[in-house]
Amino acid sequence: MEIRRAEEEELLRQVNLVHHKGRPDLFKYGARKYTDEELRVLIHDDSRPIFVVLDGAGTVQGYAFCIFQQYVNHNIMTDIKTLYIDDLCVDEACRGQHIGTALYRHVPDFARGCYNVTLNVWSLNESAMKFYQAQGLMPQKVGMEVLL
Repeated sequence: MEIRRAEEEELLRQVNLVHHKGRPDLFKYGARKYTDEELRVLIHDDSRPIFVVLDGAGTVQGYAFCIFQQYVNHNIMTDIKTLYIDDLCVDEACRGQHIGTALYRHVPDFARGCYNVTLNVWSLNESAMKFYQAQGLMPQKVGMEVLL
């Protein structure tokens, strides 16, 4: 298993399908979060590192989209530097092989010098919630809604 910065690969449809199944009122079926052009730009943006896991044949088995965040001279927030995980996904055919664990553990190792690593999880995604809790993450804040 190899973990490295992404080049021109992607697995974005799978992660959206999990969200669509749980909240079809919010997530479109078959949609992608980024266009091909947006991906090309992101892959070369050092403030938004993207990591992929490859098997021995070079096939992408998972990815993590990350974003460096920092509040500088903010009125109420401190100037800490955070690495935010925007998306982490393992190909459905590869799940159960500890690929997600290896990929997740790579992110904090990469983020040395940051204060923390953060991410958001949709409450509908119970397996992701359990996975991240098993990795040692704790809830930081909770988003709530009321449908009108």
